[in-house]
Amino acid sequence: MSALIVVPVFNEAGTVGEVVAAAQAHGAVLVVDDGSRDGSADVARRAGADVIRHPRRLGKGEAIRTGVAAAQARGASIVVTLDGDGQHSPAELGALLDAARAMPRAIVVGVRRGECGGLPPDRLNAMRVAGFFVNWACGLRLDDTQSGFRAYPIELFDHVQPRHGGFVFETEVLVAGVARGWPVHEVPVTAIPRARQRSRFRPVSDGVAIGGYLAGRVAVRWAIEAGALVGALVKPFLGERRRARHAVTMEQAAIYAGAPALWALSIGSSAIQHVVNRVNLWRRDPRPRRALVAAQATVAAPVLLVLLVVQAFAPRRMPDFVSPLVRWFCSQDRLDAEPEPLATVANPISPHR
Repeated sequence: MSALIVVPVFNEAGTVGEVVAAAQAHGAVLVVDDGSRDGSADVARRAGADVIRHPRRLGKGEAIRTGVAAAQARGASIVVTLDGDGQHSPAELGALLDAARAMPRAIVVGVRRGECGGLPPDRLNAMRVAGFFVNWACGLRLDDTQSGFRAYPIELFDHVQPRHGGFVFETEVLVAGVARGWPVHEVPVTAIPRARQRSRFRPVSDGVAIGGYLAGRVAVRWAIEAGALVGALVKPFLGERRRARHAVTMEQAAIYAGAPALWALSIGSSAIQHVVNRVNLWRRDPRPRRALVAAQATVAAPVLLVLLVVQAFAPRRMPDFVSPLVRWFCSQDRLDAEPEPLATVANPISPHR
């Protein structure tokens, strides 16, 4: 399976040459220069990459689209993306490509782990928030939804055509791909600190753009959950289920037909039993439990996003009071935790006891 390694860059002349030189050991390299003004394109050519240059800056999403179109034109079956700023190690391309070839219909994501120490707290917290709401919106648990180190089956883009640009592109590819049945596979990678310059990710504009996209997906999910809740509340009182339940209740109470007080007690206990069992079933059902955790995070999200912006611009010496809040409200472990089993309550007054 042939692969094209696509490196989107904007003013990365200081690092792109090293990235290209190391990446060429794993396949053909195409650098998409998104309107750089520092000679990044020339540096990439001298290092041995093919280069496509945008006349002006169009954003990371458009740079990746250009690379995907080039891969399709060349007949590649896999397109690999990694950033040109040196934050990804080209030596780890082999692991992504091995996974992509072993799972040809999977999106392979190089996941940066928080414990590696290569990420500042604001970026790590942004990853946690985004990962939580991607999980809630489409059921995908991924620790690093913002990683640009990925391997895509080229066929994916025949079915998924993202409409957004910038850094939203990569989030939308995941959400839309999962919605169409494409699996996602994680490969742990190293997060290399950017020693030469700040990340191209802009906490305000890019963060708001990603947050806006996820807010739309979360709103759709809440609409689905609201419909499911209404259906769950109404369904027991409609049709055959209600008639069957009433028939069983009357049959159980018939033995007390000669004792009105016991007959009424039997009817009442059956009703209480039904309510208690419905509550127990609800508590065992992961859907409302997930909804409760997601509701807490949704309510807290506006405050958390403001705190993330503040954290991004705050001096590094300031105490980190944001991370504990993010870890609590946006914990995917809480979202996916299994409920404890509960016993069904039996009817305290039944003719079969």
